[in-house]
Amino acid sequence: MRLVMGPGHALLPLLPVGPAAAAALGGVLYTMAAGAVALGEEWLFAAVLEPESTAQQIRNASIVIIAVTIGGALASYIRLRRERELMEVRAVAEVTQGVLLRPVPGHLGPVRLRTGYLSASSRAQVGGDLYAVEPMAKGLRLIIGDAEGKGLPAVEQAAAAMGAFRACAQEESTLSAVAERVEATLGREFDDEQFITAVLAEVSQDGREMVLLNCGHPQPLRLGREGPDLLGPGDGGLPLGLGPLAAGPRVPFTIPWEAGEPVLFYADGLTEARDRAGKFFQLTRCVSVQARPDPSTFIERLSAEVSRHVSHQQQDDIALLLVWREDSNPALFAGG
Repeated sequence: MRLVMGPGHALLPLLPVGPAAAAALGGVLYTMAAGAVALGEEWLFAAVLEPESTAQQIRNASIVIIAVTIGGALASYIRLRRERELMEVRAVAEVTQGVLLRPVPGHLGPVRLRTGYLSASSRAQVGGDLYAVEPMAKGLRLIIGDAEGKGLPAVEQAAAAMGAFRACAQEESTLSAVAERVEATLGREFDDEQFITAVLAEVSQDGREMVLLNCGHPQPLRLGREGPDLLGPGDGGLPLGLGPLAAGPRVPFTIPWEAGEPVLFYADGLTEARDRAGKFFQLTRCVSVQARPDPSTFIERLSAEVSRHVSHQQQDDIALLLVWREDSNPALFAGG
């Protein structure tokens, strides 16, 4: 090595790099072993390759190697402990999400369903977005929403809203009554400044009609034969939790629903996703929507396109729920 590098190139100062790199890549024992090897190399270099080194230089190099090794071992211990804690947090978060966002069946009667969830957090796969689907004898009902705020308060609101929806979805006669029950639950458990934007929907028993009630949420997107179509007025009314401030009751609207026309429900994180230049994701113009692929793979394609768009860091959670009807003569829901 001395022949290659030539005279005047001291090698001793480079030896602490070994245990430092070991601390970044491995554990405590790996770092200590790298430090021991560095000390052995130091004496070899001093005796064979750098005989002109003084005793003071050798002592100084040894002190540096020992200090780097001890510091690196401590740093690697702390890093590995944090990694274990992070793994535990992720595991708990995944279990929590599984409890809150229960798996949606692939089909209910004539209706097919697919869901997706893109979390903005790399440390916890759970957030304030919510969705739930409940079958009924006369069809099915669903909700998708976004709790105001971030972190645990948003998760608590989402959990309360989904619990209230599941409790009353089969009992109430109208979507307006369901919304009132959910809102009453939120009013009891949270203050006046907390709210949830949401869309509630009901599919008729034969699957040919869909009733929608928008509570301040982004409009659902119908992938019709003539192109994408945002359903309902742009002003979706007040969110759940702010209903007492409205001038009148919430009024649902009904649309005919044909086979082969999927409807996408989504959280506002989808339309508010930005790229590095700050440009918003254009849902109605994106490739996934314009190409109108097989509905069974649409959620995966759309999720991948959104991930490519943001590329750096997703700022908000994104819940996705796609419903569609394939056949022109649908079977009735069970119990109908």
